[in-house]
Amino acid sequence: MRAARELGLPATVAIDEPYRRGLERLERASHVVILTWFHQASRKLIVQKPRHAEVASGVFALRSPARPNPIGLHIARLISLDLEQGVLSLEAIDALDGTPVIDVKPYFASVDSVPGAVVSPTEKI
Repeated sequence: MRAARELGLPATVAIDEPYRRGLERLERASHVVILTWFHQASRKLIVQKPRHAEVASGVFALRSPARPNPIGLHIARLISLDLEQGVLSLEAIDALDGTPVIDVKPYFASVDSVPGAVVSPTEKI
């Protein structure tokens, strides 16, 4: 996600017509949570060593799209929302074009952010 933001790759999410009314009042949120299905990801890698990692880790200790149930979690800044067309314009998202969207939710800093949460700073993951 960091690379997508740094490259300035804007993204869009299109919502099918029957579900567009579900977007009403979403524009109040500065950020949204997008759940996706990484349909092209491998589901067989239970232990993996990403390029940037020093050691291998179990799939549940990584943010890799390769997982038994390849559900993607994305938090993105909402740039604009076209209710009529069902299009969310986002700052960036780390998913391939055509990746199926499972759900869209507003991001609430009051409940979604956990102050002080960390992953060990002594090791790259």
